[in-house]
This record gives sequence, structure tokens and C-alpha cells, in this order.
Amino acid sequence: MEIRGGAALVTGGAHRVGKAITLELARAGANVIILFNRAAADAAQTAQEASAFGVNATTVHCDIADLTAVQQMAVELRASHGRLNMLVNSADLFAQHPFPTRSYETWRQVLDVALHGSFYVSNELAPLLLRQPQAAIVNIVDISVWHPWPNFTAHAVAKSGLLALTRQMALELAPTVRVNAVAPGPVMPPPNLSDERARSHSDRTLLKRWGAPEDVAKAVRFLLESNFTTGEVVRVDGGELIAMRATSPPQ
Repeated sequence: MEIRGGAALVTGGAHRVGKAITLELARAGANVIILFNRAAADAAQTAQEASAFGVNATTVHCDIADLTAVQQMAVELRASHGRLNMLVNSADLFAQHPFPTRSYETWRQVLDVALHGSFYVSNELAPLLLRQPQAAIVNIVDISVWHPWPNFTAHAVAKSGLLALTRQMALELAPTVRVNAVAPGPVMPPPNLSDERARSHSDRTLLKRWGAPEDVAKAVRFLLESNFTTGEVVRVDGGELIAMRATSPPQ
């Protein structure tokens, strides 16, 4: 699919990995729509940077965990833009959630954003995508779908559900809309991560270093442009998943 001249919506596209995806698509010539909830200032800054590539960059406020808000957003988007070629579900709520737990609120919030929100947005915008000769969706998961992390139960379940949703949507929306996923590894340290912890994360990869948000963005672009790829997931983890499985050969 040709990105240049198309319209791309990125949930969570205002900051961190989502921002890198927004800017990569703008660099490739897409008109970008940045969907944000709380990060209004970041969204405005990202839109300004994206517009420097000579494309239209707009910001749209929407709490994707709220179905009514998503439905209203979809109505307004159809009226204001008229078409959509690309959707990237990048919005996430990264919060610790041990099991067993008394915090049902955290469980609900994490799943409402990463899984339910991605479903709401995809479902409401699917008719717009299906009007195009070609269209594509990319969902951002991570390697916790293969190796869950201690104390991140809600996150692992949400991302695993999103990977399953990727494959289901690929089946349901074919042949017009291709649906794939990208699974990042250590590409952007969370705030306040110590140098020691950062080194321990990089040491777990085969490449022995951190990646960058731009590595994820380039994988998203590849999947949007790859016309014969659907229902797949691309890992951008520096070989971390393989390194986890490494064992000494039998003697």
C-alpha cells in the first residue's frame, strides 16, 4: 500500500513510541491524525513536528476506553476527513498488577485501554477502512505475549488479547484490510529507570543494547507497505525472546 497521500490515525500517537510512529508515517507522506486522551500539549507538539514534513497533522481528543466517546469520534472523523487508509493502535496503560490482587480497578483500566479501546476504535473505524481499495491496521503488542512479566498480569493479558484480536480482524476484514502487529522489546526505558536496571534489560537481548522507538516505527511502516502480509506479528526486540530460550547444548 502506498503511504504517501493516505490518511493514518495513531492512537496514543502524541508521545513515546506512538510519537515515533506518527512522525515516521508523516515522513513517508501520510496525513496523520493523532488520537490522545490526556497528553494535549504533547499531541500539539507532535502535530507541529509532523506538519514540518509537508503533510496535514491534526489532533483529536478521545478516551478510547469510553465506547460512547469512540463512537462520537468516528462520526466526527467521517465528517471531517471522509477517508482513512491506516490505523495504528498504540495507546496503552502500562501499570503493575500482581496476582492475586485486590485492585480490580487497575485490571479494568489496563484492559479498557489496551484491549477494549483498540477493539472499539478498530470496530468503529472499520467501515471507513473498508471503503478504500486497500487499507491496513497495525496493533502494538509486546513480548509479554510469549513471556509474561511478574506483577504485570493485566498488561500481559491485554497484549495477548490484542494479538488474538489482530489475527481475528485479519480474518474478518480480508481481503480489503490487512491487519498485523508489532511486538517491541526494550526500545524506550520507562521514566526513572536506573542505569543498573537499564543495563540489565539490554544484557537480556542478543544485541546487548537498547533499541529505539524509531525501530518500532520502521516496522510499522514495513507492515503498512507490505501488501502480502496479514495476520502476522513482527518482533522488534533485539533478539530478547530468543535469548530467553537460550540453553547450553547437551554434553
